[in-house]
Amino acid sequence: MKRFFYALFMGWWLCVSASADGRRELLDAGWQFALGEMPADWRQVDLPHDWSAELPATKDAPAGGAGGYRQTGLGWYKKTLTLGRESEGRLLQLYFEGVYMNAQVYVNDSLAGGHPYGYSSFFVDITPYIRQGKNEIRVRVDNSQQVNSRWYTGSGIYRHVWLINTPKVHIENWGAQVTNSAEGPVLTVRVRNDDTTPHRVGMFGQERLLSPDSACSFVKRIDTAGLKRWSPDQPALYTERAELTENGRAIDAETVTYGWRTVEWDARQGLRLNGQPLKLNGACVHHDNGILGAASHDEAEYRKARLLKEAGFNAVRTSHNPPAEAFLRACDELGLLVIDEAFDGWREKKNENAHDYHELFDQWWQKDMEAMVLRDRNHPSIFCWSTGNEVIERKHIGVIKTAHQLATLARQLGDGLPVTSALAAWDRDWDIYDPLAAEHDIVGYNYMIHMAESDHRRVPDRVMMQTESYPRDAWRNYERTMKHPYIVGDFVWTGIDYLGESGIGRWYYEGEVPGESWERPLYPWNAAYCGDIDLIGCRKPISYYRSMLWNEGEPLYMAVREPDGYYGKVKTTMWSTWPTFESWTWPGWEDKPIEVEVYSRKPSVKLYLNDQLVGEQPTKEMKATFTLRYAPGTLRAEAGGETVSLATAGEPAALRLTVEKGQVSFVTIEVVDREGRLCPNADPLLHFSLKGRGQLLAVGNADIKDTAAFVGTERKAWKGRALCVVRGEGRLTVAADGLKPTTITIKTR
Repeated sequence: MKRFFYALFMGWWLCVSASADGRRELLDAGWQFALGEMPADWRQVDLPHDWSAELPATKDAPAGGAGGYRQTGLGWYKKTLTLGRESEGRLLQLYFEGVYMNAQVYVNDSLAGGHPYGYSSFFVDITPYIRQGKNEIRVRVDNSQQVNSRWYTGSGIYRHVWLINTPKVHIENWGAQVTNSAEGPVLTVRVRNDDTTPHRVGMFGQERLLSPDSACSFVKRIDTAGLKRWSPDQPALYTERAELTENGRAIDAETVTYGWRTVEWDARQGLRLNGQPLKLNGACVHHDNGILGAASHDEAEYRKARLLKEAGFNAVRTSHNPPAEAFLRACDELGLLVIDEAFDGWREKKNENAHDYHELFDQWWQKDMEAMVLRDRNHPSIFCWSTGNEVIERKHIGVIKTAHQLATLARQLGDGLPVTSALAAWDRDWDIYDPLAAEHDIVGYNYMIHMAESDHRRVPDRVMMQTESYPRDAWRNYERTMKHPYIVGDFVWTGIDYLGESGIGRWYYEGEVPGESWERPLYPWNAAYCGDIDLIGCRKPISYYRSMLWNEGEPLYMAVREPDGYYGKVKTTMWSTWPTFESWTWPGWEDKPIEVEVYSRKPSVKLYLNDQLVGEQPTKEMKATFTLRYAPGTLRAEAGGETVSLATAGEPAALRLTVEKGQVSFVTIEVVDREGRLCPNADPLLHFSLKGRGQLLAVGNADIKDTAAFVGTERKAWKGRALCVVRGEGRLTVAADGLKPTTITIKTR
């Protein structure tokens, strides 16, 4: 039933997104793409497109472990845009939601515009360069200067592209804003005259005379009768249509989606949403979509938000860049609060020989902050703006002025929402950041919330949240957050595994390359494993534990710690937890000790093996731990009338396919035994074939050491699972040696 409503919602959502009052047209289909400065071998692609995700991970990739050992480089896109006589006298713009990076846009061989920062959405006015008939649009994308990020960026036009078609007198780009207060929402619409003659225009029963090259605003107070407040538990959304008229005729229009909510904060009462106290169980997320790379398909963004919501989170931090618009729409719809973050760094580079944002900051910070806040300010899910993350120059006196400039701009443009920046220290000088912290409304603590009590004594008015935390510290961070009103939440690093920052969160075995990702290259590890959710969307045991802490009513859950020595002597790292799985299948470990964890809010838990009582343990920190001798069969836990069980799986007997349908569909493949139980140790090579009009976009698994390209027709399962992503419709067949092929029909509706 959940997947039915997901498909129904996505169909509605895509239709609404594409219509946009008729003023914009989606241009994703039918592009040509080629690599290199002087390309010759063009091939057709549809957007969103990430060419780096099409290539395997290689040890010598210039992006290194930060970029997931994927190739980057320089590429070109081109498309023919045919315009008729009806376009005469109109203002025509191309709107790029995201191009990584250094985009230059050419129209009929003339440079029309572009943008260097790969995460900012931007407009290009193509009116002076177009003609009736056929026009060639070319986009040069240069991601060759490496290393330019500390995580996987992807390469290409990885978000949507639109044609914006308006009269010369029009509603400004991002010109409609809904501001919130306890009295109700107010819609303000800014209108611009780019014509050479004056125009008398109207909106909301008001009229203005607009001179050439001028602008004005129309204001409407929205009636609150019947409006519900937006919150994570009740994400009520509404729309308002702003229609611009001239001589009684509509000439432009825009529909604004909004939610009515208020945000307040102080050290005495903490964070309040709509006047009610709220603690944040948050997750940091990067922008990639796992095996799709950076390609920002709407269904992938919605699925990402849904997985986080289902994992018990009520908030997310977009680390460390503005996210896709589709992700924010999903957060609005599903009820996820958002910290919208602009930059990873400011004026000083993060890494040796880095080509990161420090090269752009002085010229582009204001444009990029404006792009983020103006684009995103109507999303009710956004409760906080973030201007940066662990900036290197934090000990320099000039950083205070920079922080002030960024925060002031965000407050001015962003509906008065609080501003944060994530601070960190790797020495004993934490106190010296007080003047920098004072520039923010809520101070972000990266791994430093253990300083909260002493900081509160020193600066009693400071409001804090831990903007990054280690997964293994789930209990202590929950406990500290709930204890103090001035700590409003905790954001774990991270909610979902991601490409790049290769090896963070991994465990490894004695004899393998040791250490952390910043100490040495860790190839073949090419992704991060610190997420509560893995690369293909499956929750790990740590996810169930964290949700047990923060959410009442969570069901009993049981998992098993991998025995030390089963595959090798286990070594953990800073962001990792011990390898723990929802599995009672450990062949070869018979009669040896094994640890079982049961997560519960009940005071004690009983454990049974093959109906024999193993013992009863009190829960401590909502967890009961048992040590017993492994024997195949059925493990069962009981607590407060609830039961949960794990059974030993037999030999692989079949492939089970489960589909989440949409214009882009996600198909989970599971290797199961004759009883339908997942075979958690199975890793057969899977063969994929798709017949019909659809396209096999990606195949992959959750193994962060698997270096194969995500585009292809073969992939190994890992821990019994794999994922493939299909665009459009067709008949998908998945086969593996020794198992009967399984076929399903994928329909978009």
